[in-house]
Amino acid sequence: MGEKKRKEAEKQYFVFEHKNYKFMLIGIAVIVLGFILMAGGGSDDPNVFNPEIYNWRRIRLAPMIIIIGFGIEVYAILLNPNKND
Repeated sequence: MGEKKRKEAEKQYFVFEHKNYKFMLIGIAVIVLGFILMAGGGSDDPNVFNPEIYNWRRIRLAPMIIIIGFGIEVYAILLNPNKND
């Protein structure tokens, strides 16, 4: 009888459920999208300045998308999929 209880106690449970992993993957995709939007804008010639590096997409949009992605990650970690509605 004691061995049966020990085996039940040794059962391993996952910390996250399927829903958590789904939101984590969505958050990672949003973060990657933000970094893709931030990339580029450099000049081929290092002696020539390219003002395209300071455009609205790289300065405002991409960092906000990355922050939103990190927010989705925090939500995915704190999400309790077993909570009854």
